Amino acid sequence: MNAQLSGRTAGVQLHPTSLPAGRLGDDAYRFVDWLAAAGQSWWQMLPLGPPDRARSPYKAKSAFAAWRGLLGDPAAPVSDDEIDAFRAREAFWIGDWERVAGGSRAVADQVRFDREWSALRAYARERGIGLIGDIPIYVAPGSADHLAWPQLFREGEVAGAPPDAYSDRGQLWGNPLYDWPALQRRRYAWWTERLRRTFALFDVARIDNFRGLVAYWAVPEGAPDARGGRWRRGPGRALFDAMSRELGDLALIAEDLGVITEPVERLRRSLGFPGMVVMQFGFDPDDPDGPHRLENHEADSVVYTGTHDHDTLRGWWESLPAATRDAAVTQIAAAGVEEPEPWWSMIRLAYSSPARLAMVQAQDVLGLGSEARMNIPGRATGSWRWQMAPGALTAEHAKRLRAAAEQAGRA
Repeated sequence: MNAQLSGRTAGVQLHPTSLPAGRLGDDAYRFVDWLAAAGQSWWQMLPLGPPDRARSPYKAKSAFAAWRGLLGDPAAPVSDDEIDAFRAREAFWIGDWERVAGGSRAVADQVRFDREWSALRAYARERGIGLIGDIPIYVAPGSADHLAWPQLFREGEVAGAPPDAYSDRGQLWGNPLYDWPALQRRRYAWWTERLRRTFALFDVARIDNFRGLVAYWAVPEGAPDARGGRWRRGPGRALFDAMSRELGDLALIAEDLGVITEPVERLRRSLGFPGMVVMQFGFDPDDPDGPHRLENHEADSVVYTGTHDHDTLRGWWESLPAATRDAAVTQIAAAGVEEPEPWWSMIRLAYSSPARLAMVQAQDVLGLGSEARMNIPGRATGSWRWQMAPGALTAEHAKRLRAAAEQAGRA
């Protein structure tokens, strides 16, 4: 387990675009104050890069640059000295971004972001709040990274996922795939610099689709769906060893959801990365040995009530089949965490997990339904748009969440 994630703690996931103003600034500082009052230790976010037309931060125009739309003060003055210092510090990627994003103004926006972010991060740290980021495994097609480093990507195949119980056609993501031998010849420098940038912004980061670094599903370019793909071998431990040599301890959470093979599990454990368990997956009567069931949770993991790809707890609860709901009610009663609202019972049930870190979504603290869901995978439009109403998270919410955290030894 990473040293940063030692002890029993709790946090809340909320992307900055879901703040009332949808950006940094006063709302972000108020949220940090609310987290501190609520006895929380972590604020988890989605990727910060410039999103695509569907507003997805997982298909950003850069794996390094932050989105101008997050700026609290996009017109703040920037000096030539600040720009020169930023160019020197971020020389690996800023030139590529400048060429794609519109010249020196794009650099000035990155200076503004770093200035605002550094102040917010310092403010959070003073109040005992750490920041957790998110690293999409793949870059977007046509992104600054794809255009600047074509030699690092394969031709003729794109990323996806094989058919499973949720989709008989698989998932066709369409992202460029890495040419791992080419990256290896360059000592994985691009990935090392990507993590260097990540840890300049965050205390810990979740690495998306961790299993794809052991083996990934490659789909022929132009295929109508993912059924014709094949498994190809990823870099495995060599990638992480190369990054560790340059960066030291890698404070990462491995997103290991889905069908996880023994080699994936072995790599995660050997690296000391906590994996993920999701409470919404933990009540299948036909899967008593599943890792998401509360009795199977381990300390070396992060328990989520749900992620940005899942329904809110209230929306999930209201759509449950009777057998699954009965299993959840039984588990809640056995743990002695019954609350008047089932979503609060689920928050307290997650807090009771042996997992060292417990994460809830802000929507679940507020008891919001499916209308507040952040993302529906596979839907091209309508996601990534939820914003919290001003003043929605109250002192009473903070008091209630703190009491739950204290009772579970997480405050």
